[in-house]
Amino acid sequence: MWRKSKADLAFDTINIIIMLLSALIFIYPIYFILIASFSDPNLVNTGKVLFVPKGITFIGYKKILANDSIWLGYRNTIIYTTLGTFINVFLTITSGYVLSRKDLIGRNVILFFFTFTMFFSGGMIPTYMLVKSLGITNTVWAMVLPNAMSVWNMMIAKTFFSTSIPDELLEAAFLDGCGNLRFFSLIVLPLSKAIIAVMVLFYAVAHWNSFFNALIYLESQTKYPLQLVLRNILLVNQMNDASMLDDISAVIERQKLAELLKYGIIIVSSVPILILYPFIQKYFVRGVMIGSIKG
Repeated sequence: MWRKSKADLAFDTINIIIMLLSALIFIYPIYFILIASFSDPNLVNTGKVLFVPKGITFIGYKKILANDSIWLGYRNTIIYTTLGTFINVFLTITSGYVLSRKDLIGRNVILFFFTFTMFFSGGMIPTYMLVKSLGITNTVWAMVLPNAMSVWNMMIAKTFFSTSIPDELLEAAFLDGCGNLRFFSLIVLPLSKAIIAVMVLFYAVAHWNSFFNALIYLESQTKYPLQLVLRNILLVNQMNDASMLDDISAVIERQKLAELLKYGIIIVSSVPILILYPFIQKYFVRGVMIGSIKG
């Protein structure tokens, strides 16, 4: 058996140390937020909570989960994320595939117009006026249609198709009597699981964390997504009621609750995405590498 030299062992050791330190740097902030969300805020603020939770309390989570608007926000966000991601992925994959075809007439002109929108846009006010003129303000469509496709993601998908779907495969399919639609649905899509998983993750995370569009386009609080609901809860609890200023203890308790809510809100809003990622991690890594480096 081949035995590693001292130089190889030293190299492997250094790599392991660097990777462990990197993992600690990335994982510790999440771990700290988790333990701080059910630790005594006074101990957290004085730096006594570093690795082990102290003064355990679940008041923050009780306040968050007892709020009916949280569950309504979860429902709305799931709807916006599911519908929006489906529209995003459908448009991105189909556009990327079509633009990857060398036999598309005017492909370079179409690509120019797509690329142009990456650097120049109408801005927030013209976009709002367009959404309002379409009559979709305060509807679910205002949350999914204005950002129906990312040109950058479409470029990644286009590169993936250009490098992963050989022209010979298309020619062989045509010789067997296969049309464009059938070729795309029966051959291209099954071979594109990696890039589809990448697009799903990119778009789902963007929709899940989005609150600015809701702030602009939505008027009814019953349609607010989770992030906007959590933002409002946090802002309300950070505001000190003028009638409480004379009661110092009440102000302190309110500030402690605001600290618990701050950390608890981060955990509540991040858990679904953290659960989703491990299931598509292998596709995510492979799809990003193929779609962004090759070609």
